[in-house]
Amino acid sequence: MTRIVADISISLDGFVTGPGPGPDSGLGAGGEALHTWAFSDDPEDRRILREGTARSGAVVLGRRLFDVVDGPGGWDDTTGYGAGEVGRPAFVVVTASPPESVRLTGLDWTFVTTGLADAVAAARARAEAASADRGADLDVVLMGGGATIGSALEAGLVDVLSVHLAPVVLGAGTPLFTGGTRHPLVRRGVTGGTRHPAPAGAARRDRDTGGHPPGVRRPLTAVRGSAGRR
Repeated sequence: MTRIVADISISLDGFVTGPGPGPDSGLGAGGEALHTWAFSDDPEDRRILREGTARSGAVVLGRRLFDVVDGPGGWDDTTGYGAGEVGRPAFVVVTASPPESVRLTGLDWTFVTTGLADAVAAARARAEAASADRGADLDVVLMGGGATIGSALEAGLVDVLSVHLAPVVLGAGTPLFTGGTRHPLVRRGVTGGTRHPAPAGAARRDRDTGGHPPGVRRPLTAVRGSAGRR
């Protein structure tokens, strides 16, 4: 069965980017610490990345994130979603209007201008077709950004929320949870990975900001975990 999986890395204080994210710095100041695990040589980290990308039948992302990954400093043959792990899935971008040009022409892009729900539906159709071709259940992965995943949670479009909890306090940035609708979840699994300390500069900057965690309703108690709707 094809599931809609929101998969994202998050800081201890609930941010999915550092301060000041933009086209030239998609993760903001210090945000690289959120994804240290994805570039680790640790076997457990590699397994989690490999299994997650192997189940990806289609990937949904917002326009801001697309502009980052398709920009001059974005993805290439060695970096990007599932690079070096599996064949690339279809990518579906939620946007007000399609871009005038695409740099990453080797990837399968679909641009949906009629809203997030339609983008998820289009991605589900692509994932189900890929599942039939491969003879295996493949998922739709919502990879971000944070606003796209937050909107999907609010709209009830997500079946599984999978968070990679990074050992860093960013103090500010893009929050994943901004209040609003309460979402009761059922914890399905917790996986412990290696400890990847944040860079010294990021840790020092975090202490200087004096930031406080946003109002996350339920504390996260593991490095990685996934939860499903009741």
